[in-house]
Amino acid sequence: MTEIDEVDRQLLRMLRDDGRRTFSEMAPEVGLSVAAVKRRVDRLRAGGVITGFTVQIDHTKLGWGIEAFVELSYTGTTPVGEIVRTAYTVPEVQAVFTIAGDPDALVHVRVRDLDHLQQVIDGLRRAGQVTGTKTLMVLGSWTRNA
Repeated sequence: MTEIDEVDRQLLRMLRDDGRRTFSEMAPEVGLSVAAVKRRVDRLRAGGVITGFTVQIDHTKLGWGIEAFVELSYTGTTPVGEIVRTAYTVPEVQAVFTIAGDPDALVHVRVRDLDHLQQVIDGLRRAGQVTGTKTLMVLGSWTRNA
């Protein structure tokens, strides 16, 4: 486990808010030199705390404004790897969470409209050893920044 302090947490928050922030922009905010900020970020990357930099997309502007979570239940003998493979091949799937208890998995999907959502759910139902589904529509969301 990589030890981090409050300055590291501040840097992580800044990078999570805007992964393109430069070291020279962050340095005055944390009271360090540009070189010290670079060393800290390099250490966080080397320690696996920072695993990459990404872009945030407004999916509604691309026509994929409907978001839902689909609970999937499987037969009791289904291996976890098969549960992930069921959803992995579906392009609308954003993430798969295998979970303990009932259901067996929670699948995050993005679709264009309700007809598209129905097609995706029907496809998931036909895949593997799915014994049941339950769909939860997302009305709004909030994500903690670090």
